[in-house]
Amino acid sequence: MMRTPAKAIATAAAAALLLAGCTDQPAQTSGDGHTEHDHGTSHSGSGADPGPGAEGSSAHNGEDVMFAQHMIPHHSQAVEMTDILLAKDDVDPRVIELAKEIKAAQAPEIEQMQGWLTSWGNPPMPAMDHGSMEGMVAPADIEKLKAAPGPEATRLFLDQMIGHHEGAITMAQSVIDGGRFEPAKTMARAIIDSQQHEIDEMKSILDSL
Repeated sequence: MMRTPAKAIATAAAAALLLAGCTDQPAQTSGDGHTEHDHGTSHSGSGADPGPGAEGSSAHNGEDVMFAQHMIPHHSQAVEMTDILLAKDDVDPRVIELAKEIKAAQAPEIEQMQGWLTSWGNPPMPAMDHGSMEGMVAPADIEKLKAAPGPEATRLFLDQMIGHHEGAITMAQSVIDGGRFEPAKTMARAIIDSQQHEIDEMKSILDSL
């Protein structure tokens, strides 16, 4: 009659040991220090690439920053040149209309690029010689444009703006090739399309003068 209690005690002891083995076993850790118990959320802050669309349109790189930092003064000079020309008398009406179109297109783009730089934390402008940027007109040539009478200024403006536009197209192609910020690439494509059309128009006008 004593065998039954002894067997029950032994069975209970074995069950207790098994239970202890399940509950007291240390949780294994993953490679980032989290336990397997919270594995479902442990990688939410990992450095893994979230994918091309995860950061939305805010994703950018150094090529995008350089595009905005260089194109702002580049566009600003174009606007300055149009203002100089539009203040003169006896300018070819076709060139007056073209100058107005250039200013209307580029002034809003300046504001847009300034907004990008603000959203990116206002990265410091690199020390640079504006004359080294593609297509920038030398200060001495700007002074010639200011001093020239209308008919002469018309030709000077066209000569200078053709080279200026060609430089902008080169800069725009750089951000298309190496940038990451889609709005910058979209603007760059528009710059290439519109300014190439304007180059063709300016060359045609020059041939007719």
